[in-house]
Amino acid sequence: MAEWIECKISDIGTVVGGATPSTKKPENYENGTIAWITPKDLSTFSGRYIQHGERNITEAGLRSCSTQLLPKNTVLFSSRAPIGYVAIAANDVCTNQGFKSVISNENTNPLFLYYLLKYNKDKIEGMGSGTTFKEVSGNTMKNIVVSVPTDKKVQERISSMLGSIDDKIEENERINNNLEQQADALYQEFFSPKSGTQGKIATLDEYCSIFTGKKNANASVDGGQYKFFTCAPDALQIDSYIYDGNAIIVSGNGAYAGRTRFYSGRFDLYQRTYACTLLDNINPDYIFPLYWFVKLELSKKIMGGTRGSAIPYIVMNDLAKFEFIYNNETFAQYMPIFKTLTETIQANEFENETLANTRDSLLPQLMSGELDVSDIDL
Repeated sequence: MAEWIECKISDIGTVVGGATPSTKKPENYENGTIAWITPKDLSTFSGRYIQHGERNITEAGLRSCSTQLLPKNTVLFSSRAPIGYVAIAANDVCTNQGFKSVISNENTNPLFLYYLLKYNKDKIEGMGSGTTFKEVSGNTMKNIVVSVPTDKKVQERISSMLGSIDDKIEENERINNNLEQQADALYQEFFSPKSGTQGKIATLDEYCSIFTGKKNANASVDGGQYKFFTCAPDALQIDSYIYDGNAIIVSGNGAYAGRTRFYSGRFDLYQRTYACTLLDNINPDYIFPLYWFVKLELSKKIMGGTRGSAIPYIVMNDLAKFEFIYNNETFAQYMPIFKTLTETIQANEFENETLANTRDSLLPQLMSGELDVSDIDL
């Protein structure tokens, strides 16, 4: 049985903050080569190891403020707006003031530390303070008590078990990214307005029924049986459904307005999220090329303006009158390829959901010592 001890985060690593170089001085950013990470960079990041953020800074920018160059394998933990994004530096990076990162000491496995902070996210968030938004200070982060196995080999076994699941998830994501690039290339070559393909200009409502949901986002149910699509990137769960089958799902407003996904199965919708489903007299496989047409062109066609609002949004007619080039011969030739690409991507997404659920159920058992791995040979 492995021995576990309670200790402070400062006992297993060095807690380091960050800072932002003045944005009024171009020399802090122009042609910068030093990776600089903000919480925003992690908001859409799904992996574990991050190489860079949206912006780099220069040596002058690094020297101009209190941010520090963090070594490879430093665990980045966002300490405000919001608290709890976690990633591992794949190379030397620095961060803004929205992080309290931890450089593991020689007795702590960096990947174990990553999972340890994910496991303790709610506890750390509960220690935050502030009126405008909650923030975890450096001193608070240092003094948070966690439980760790004294044997580093046990840490490595735990991180290996969880890491092997995340390895497969990340492999599936890489495969899906490649498949999406193939679909994009196929669309650009044969179906985009610049492709030169001859055919009639068709609109989406000639082929699809388009509808929205009627529920608020707070209608979601933890552990619900069905997908509940809102305008957020990740689907929620619910115990009701309004459609069962293949559909193109489009976010209707907010930061992710126009975001398009394919789903096959039972689902419900938020009141500002749209579903496009094929009319009864249309070849059911048409849904696959139409999905890619909408996904690849919708944002270009309608997301340039916000109709006088600070919040981007789309309306039913944007989808109904979405135009594409229809050529029967080209459709017939490439529809099976679009179908294979789409179904493979969704199969990988479904597998990733199962893998993530398995990982998330193992995480508390492994990190509490409930599941003993001291005798497991990995």
